[in-house]
Amino acid sequence: MDYRSAGVDIEAGSRLVERIRPAVERTRRPEVLGSVGGFGGLFQLPLERYRHPVLVSGTDGVGTKLLLARRFGEHAGIGIDLVAMCANDVLVTGAEPLFFLDYFATGRLEVEQAARVVEGIAAGCREAGCALIGGETAEMPGLYAPGDYDLAGFCVGVVERDALLDGSAVRIGDRLLGLASTGPHANGYSLIRRILDTSGADPDEPLDGTTLGEALLTPTRIYVRALLPMVAAGRIHAMAHITGGGLTDNLPRVLPRDSRARVQREAWRWPAVFRWIQRVGGVEEAEMLRTFNCGIGMVLILDPGQVGPVRAHCEAVGIEAWEIGTVVASTGAPVVEYA
Repeated sequence: MDYRSAGVDIEAGSRLVERIRPAVERTRRPEVLGSVGGFGGLFQLPLERYRHPVLVSGTDGVGTKLLLARRFGEHAGIGIDLVAMCANDVLVTGAEPLFFLDYFATGRLEVEQAARVVEGIAAGCREAGCALIGGETAEMPGLYAPGDYDLAGFCVGVVERDALLDGSAVRIGDRLLGLASTGPHANGYSLIRRILDTSGADPDEPLDGTTLGEALLTPTRIYVRALLPMVAAGRIHAMAHITGGGLTDNLPRVLPRDSRARVQREAWRWPAVFRWIQRVGGVEEAEMLRTFNCGIGMVLILDPGQVGPVRAHCEAVGIEAWEIGTVVASTGAPVVEYA
């Protein structure tokens, strides 16, 4: 017997490393030491740029959106999703993402499939400005069925301690600026898949200039390049990445005690894909707002005087933005109030 007969192909792993090497190298930053294939990723922290640097780390996956990606054969986009879910989380602290690592686990390594995923991860890293400095490919027959794979990502960023966005700068009267998402991003897909299965919907069904399948698999927007200049200029009091839990659960995470977010429901238009989910699934509006981003992928909390300049900046770089509400006085733990 040998390892291959037990279901693990070491040669396939070697072919994958060579296949993805060019994509990984294109994410390289000046601080990266070493190259693809080492035992550990090496990154030299640029201490000369900071007085009191704080490292910020984040980890995430893409949930059951993976199953739709496999169903439709769209693997590169899921790699972008992986980076976005981690890098956007790091960004909300005001940190610049520095480097990224991935974990790819499968039952039997299919080089072409895995390469498309990692090439998507590299594309996401380039968009976020971080280096892909390492990863792990785990081939585990018996644990995963043929064709199955799972992903996890790990991102590390850095921010000056006195520039850290932790919610302490938020004031009563601050405004909420919602930035457009590109769709459901990577949240709520267990419900989406159930709706697809029970309705028998055709993924090629036209939907607002695209198809249902394309709308559901559009990669998550990465907000890093658009927002880091606004962070550096001191224009933002806090940010909330709208992931699982929607506006309802994510906005309170960056609000101080004795405040609440008053959100105007008519301030923005829900993209067609969310209306499809609501209509075909018979999902109540409160459930939609607590499960999906409903068209708002990131919320910025700003001084009223900053709304105009920050909105203009976002729209100049291609991100639609709406003033969706206000921080108001309350008592106790922060919540979201829909008006």
